[in-house]
Amino acid sequence: MNTRIGAAVRLLQFGDSLLPVGSFTFSNGIESAVQLGVVHDADTLGEFVHAALQQAAGSDGVALLAAFRGSTACDDALIDDADHAVFNRKLNEESRTMTVRMGRKLAEMAAYVIGPCAASSWLERIRADATPGCYPIAQALVFCALGLSEQEAFAVHQYGLASMMTAASLRLMKLHYLDAQVVLLESNARAEDDYRRIAGLSIEDMAVFSPVIDVLAANHVRATVRMFMN
Repeated sequence: MNTRIGAAVRLLQFGDSLLPVGSFTFSNGIESAVQLGVVHDADTLGEFVHAALQQAAGSDGVALLAAFRGSTACDDALIDDADHAVFNRKLNEESRTMTVRMGRKLAEMAAYVIGPCAASSWLERIRADATPGCYPIAQALVFCALGLSEQEAFAVHQYGLASMMTAASLRLMKLHYLDAQVVLLESNARAEDDYRRIAGLSIEDMAVFSPVIDVLAANHVRATVRMFMN
């Protein structure tokens, strides 16, 4: 198989929104945003998704690149430092739950499907409570093991977040499915610029400031009726 075709099909498989890691059970704040009127149409959905992607690039995205480079250099300490940095910057309980559940599931899948690799040894450290096991780190290790690039890993991370949120919005609000695709296309059009913005940053440069999302998450914990876990 042609090298680039092989890379493309691996990218499609492990970047698929239907990958069995549980992303369909989370909304990344969209459910509370719709319930409280923060998101109520295609325009406000686009603004909310764009804000979430900007925050993710400067935090999870930076850690993803650090972990990818750590995996390339066989540096477990750098991988675990990036993992702890992601976890420590998740201020609300639901975000922490989301990232470690999906991270562990992806690591388990990689160990089964790919075999021994950085993700499978990282999984052992998760099981030993040596590192939390956040999703962006799992993506970095899996994509590195598959021979893909850090740019591709970053793109899948950003796309996956936008796809999760737009898919959730279709179940939560009155939105035409084609409008959701417009939001997804426009949101992901900025991925290359976001990568360039953070490519030179270190773990110490990671920053996230999303008070609205944190307040929405706090409200969601107390909600008596909800469709998604966050």
